[in-house]
Amino acid sequence: MTATHEMPVDVHTPDGVADAYVTYPDDGAAHPGVLVIQDGFGLRPSLRKMADRIAAHGYTVLVPNAYYRHGRAPVIELPDLIDPAQRPEIFQQVFPMIRELTPDVLRSDIGAYLDWLAASPRVAAGKVGVTGYCMGARLAVMAAAMFPDRIGAVAGFHGGPLVTDTPDSPHLTVGNITAELYFAHAGEDHHMTPEHIAQFDKALAAAGVRHRTEVYEGAQHGYTQADTAAYDPASAERHYRELLALFDRNLRR
Repeated sequence: MTATHEMPVDVHTPDGVADAYVTYPDDGAAHPGVLVIQDGFGLRPSLRKMADRIAAHGYTVLVPNAYYRHGRAPVIELPDLIDPAQRPEIFQQVFPMIRELTPDVLRSDIGAYLDWLAASPRVAAGKVGVTGYCMGARLAVMAAAMFPDRIGAVAGFHGGPLVTDTPDSPHLTVGNITAELYFAHAGEDHHMTPEHIAQFDKALAAAGVRHRTEVYEGAQHGYTQADTAAYDPASAERHYRELLALFDRNLRR
């Protein structure tokens, strides 16, 4: 593991300024770029720590505040341990912001984040990796379809919903993807039922997308997030192993 340098940054988008967090190896070299797309609870200390761990493996990692249109992070007040079952008002606050992240908004924002990475002297030339959590996994699939020439690897963990009955369902967008995908679903997750997982896999296979999907049996939706009641240390460690292996295969030259 390499020592890292971390700092807040501002990313200019067509709609304003997204506050973000960047972390990279403290060795003066350029490294492959990685974009982390947050879960529904937003940019916060635990997500920054996850980014630091990815960076220590040899990547320059950008974590934007997806809710920047509503203010700088933290956009909502969160308890030290997030348990949605005990605090339903949290979802009441975040759901309207999640619904605002339409395909058009996402295309605009992701384009700005990719441009920021491409312009950074800390980022090596080449395609970037994307990893998303919960809602971020859904957005990561859509981003890979929107920017196939710029995104080389995509991972999603306890993501959802990836299969819906709407025209913009992520599973309907995968035909453009050139990246390799790895998705790890939670065994206990009503957002992605076995039927949804099968349908998602079928769409990826039909499109010829290089991919692997797994189900982490017994894990709950949110198992990677250390500040939530769903956190599962064993599954979280497994997620790091698979994520870094995916990035190493696709982003290293």
